[in-house]
Amino acid sequence: MAFVFDPMGTTVLITGASSGLGRGFAAEFARRGADLVLVARRRDKLQALADELSERYGTTSTVIAADLAAPGGVDEVVSGLEGRGIRIASLVNNAGYGVAGPFLRSSSKDATGQIDLNITALVKLTHALLPHLTAHAATKPGTGVLLTVSSVAGHAPVPDFAIYAATKAFVLSFTEALAFELKETGVKVLALSPGPTETEFFAVAGNDDQSFGPRETVDQVIQTTFRALDRARTPASVVSGLRNKVQAVGAGVLPRGLVLDVAGRVSGR
Repeated sequence: MAFVFDPMGTTVLITGASSGLGRGFAAEFARRGADLVLVARRRDKLQALADELSERYGTTSTVIAADLAAPGGVDEVVSGLEGRGIRIASLVNNAGYGVAGPFLRSSSKDATGQIDLNITALVKLTHALLPHLTAHAATKPGTGVLLTVSSVAGHAPVPDFAIYAATKAFVLSFTEALAFELKETGVKVLALSPGPTETEFFAVAGNDDQSFGPRETVDQVIQTTFRALDRARTPASVVSGLRNKVQAVGAGVLPRGLVLDVAGRVSGR
């Protein structure tokens, strides 16, 4: 099968690859003929995924178990690539988490941990690997991507997810700026903003109710992503799901106070 975005024969690094959207990205890149570098903390889950994708698609996956939020975590990944002689054509910054609850009652570890992973590790890994992406794109433009996972929460302040939403706002702004900076390099740059999705996110966050509305499946979010990547002119950002698009647009045009009030009501305030 021919794809408009064709990463066949390239290598893509995916963070947070052990579950949820990370697994979905890995499967779709493998289906399109890319080899993978799978990064997350849980080596057993990464290896099981690598074996599954090898059997299904014949792809080669390298497993690097690392905690990106820990000191030296990103350096461990970069040195692992260098030691194996792996050159990356695409980077999927998917790793991230949120913690539900009022900021006043949050622990210092939860407060800073979200920033360490969602922002600091993402920026550091992107800075280290972007020269690889641009070098690849110089010879094969349009076959590599810098993909970051933001969130519809990044389009507005979200009480009880204050830090998480703020980190995702950073990711969105950062990625859109890079899309402009890199538009002549041949690297596709895309910020993905999913809404509530059927992953481990809410269980990890400590708020697994349905107050934020219906959830998309992982497959639906992956389809949204690759429809954008398959476009000749990939947009700088895309929101997955009609309901989430309406919320994101509304957050951009409505008075900020009203947006905050609505977000607070949705979160149960």
